[in-house]
Amino acid sequence: MNATRSGLYWLWLSALAIVLDQLSKFALGEHLRAYVDVVAVTGYFNLVHIHNPGAAFSLLANQPGWQRFFFLGIALVACVVIFFLLRRASRPRYAIALALILGGALGNVIDRLLYGYVIDFLDFHLGAWHWPAFNVADSAITLGAALLVWDSLTATPDPKTTPEPLPDTLLDRKDDPP
Repeated sequence: MNATRSGLYWLWLSALAIVLDQLSKFALGEHLRAYVDVVAVTGYFNLVHIHNPGAAFSLLANQPGWQRFFFLGIALVACVVIFFLLRRASRPRYAIALALILGGALGNVIDRLLYGYVIDFLDFHLGAWHWPAFNVADSAITLGAALLVWDSLTATPDPKTTPEPLPDTLLDRKDDPP
């Protein structure tokens, strides 16, 4: 099976997500001090520098450190599964979705390996209410997940993998006990 048909062609998109994520975090670290500096970009968007040892929405962030390896393990297993799904992907939208999720997951894995936490810096807010800060990797994962949902709602079934309906004779057996 060639790379284009298998979905591996889209690995460049994973690599792009990783590079953009890591470059943005590097640039952030050069200009903003963690938990100190806030750059107001608009009335509803700030650049901040946050260290998140937890998962999404800082889940388990206040734990003593075991969560680093827990989340690292989950992410690595997910990356392996996504890679194998990507190898078999034949629909472009599905492959793009998986590639974005893979790139985002690996971007956050790099942070956990290097620092023990994920660097977040995109802060959207409405008045005093702030959405939890996130990063480019999280954005790639979210976009990929949205594409997966869209693909699952609009994809036509593959006749090679769709099971044949049961014949009426099997569905309407008169000799079955009541």
